[in-house]
Amino acid sequence: MSKRAAEDNKDATNPKKGKLWGGRFSGTTDPLFDEFNASIGFDKQMWKADLTGSKAYAKALGKCGIITDAEAKELVTGLDKVAAEWANGTFKIELETDEDIHTANERRLKELVGTVAGKLHTGRSRNDQVATDIRLWVKEQIVDLRKLLKDLMGVCVSVAKTNIDHLMPGYTHLQPAQPVRFSHWVMSHATAWSRDLDRLNDLEKRVNVLPLGSGALAGNAFGVDREFLAKELGFTSISPNSLDAVCDRDFIAEMLFWGSMTMLHISQWAEDLIIYSTKKFVVCADAYSTGSSLMPQKKNPDALELLRGKSGRVIGSLNSILVLLKSLPRAYNKDLQEDKEPLFDAVKTLRGCLAIAAGVLATLKLNPDKMMAELVPEMLATDLAEYLVRKGVPFRDTHHVAGAAVKLAEDRQAPLNTLTVKDLKGLHPKFEDDVKSVWEYKTSVDSRNAPGGTSRLTVLAQIDAMEKLLA
Repeated sequence: MSKRAAEDNKDATNPKKGKLWGGRFSGTTDPLFDEFNASIGFDKQMWKADLTGSKAYAKALGKCGIITDAEAKELVTGLDKVAAEWANGTFKIELETDEDIHTANERRLKELVGTVAGKLHTGRSRNDQVATDIRLWVKEQIVDLRKLLKDLMGVCVSVAKTNIDHLMPGYTHLQPAQPVRFSHWVMSHATAWSRDLDRLNDLEKRVNVLPLGSGALAGNAFGVDREFLAKELGFTSISPNSLDAVCDRDFIAEMLFWGSMTMLHISQWAEDLIIYSTKKFVVCADAYSTGSSLMPQKKNPDALELLRGKSGRVIGSLNSILVLLKSLPRAYNKDLQEDKEPLFDAVKTLRGCLAIAAGVLATLKLNPDKMMAELVPEMLATDLAEYLVRKGVPFRDTHHVAGAAVKLAEDRQAPLNTLTVKDLKGLHPKFEDDVKSVWEYKTSVDSRNAPGGTSRLTVLAQIDAMEKLLA
């Protein structure tokens, strides 16, 4: 500690002198409560956001004349030194005094620059400070998460293009339904993730609101230029009401809702692939699989199962923040300290899951022959009905005729496509020799050519649209 800093702290006889709020108190705090009250163990990851906000605030104080330009520069220089210590791993947390990241940074700043550090908090409360820090942190995470999400969607596009001609069974109720392109299935999940991308972009607007300059709840008494602060910190607007600003955590709830929806979609995708893996349609790369401690032949899609499982973790974080907020009175309450751990954990989980999902999909091995082998003529029953529609028969009638054909084949314990033209004519006179073309799976798939369908042209159109979105 410098000589000047030692002088500044020579009267630290009050056991709570090191606390930002300690002047009003005497006597010691229960050590258990000190630990219970502290957040430095988890909010230290906001060190960069906290120092960035403090540098801007020091400049704003200088701009409005509360401190001199020289003092503002000294504070900024000191804050840069604190940032350098965090960046190179030499910052030392003092557990006795550093109850949170704000206290830790201010304590270290005072050690480096002396009494001028005490001017930094003029007109500022930890209430508007932490609200600003969290928003700065979330803004940074959105940039990274957006890239990871777009990377995953980009892998979808690449896999879909590479496997455009592979057919597979499509399912409803987990029962074989109609043939589709594997690429159509891939793009179905990319489409869901595109909604998540849209939600993330929309959420960013509500994160990008500056609360700094709101004080504890009533506003700033020194006329700091909040528009300057917003520009300095990269916010697009300032909060319109100081009371709301210090307790608004809607953006965290929205962030966790976004994360929950994104993980829900990842979980659905993983569930599909687990089923397809069981059917041997696909094989996960060794890099994303494990084996059994007892059964040597096993190759388990553990990465997919973990992705499915971790969705519950993120959804739990959303539930946690909603329960936290539901009964809070206006302005800041210490309950809000509990907003960070669910947020931090969810973002960390999402980062890992998005990257792992992209890796699994990029290295997935397809078994097209096995997928084709699972296609059965009964999946073309709708095509049989549509054949008659093209002959002018109402669909409600053709549906019953096709159902009767399925029943006839089942009674004979034979595949649907073994019914002869004579058999079919017995069900409806409009059947002719060209009905044999119905039993081609590729014909069936390519007949679904309305926009959004599973034909080759429509899937290529989906891929093209997704490429443009990602670009």
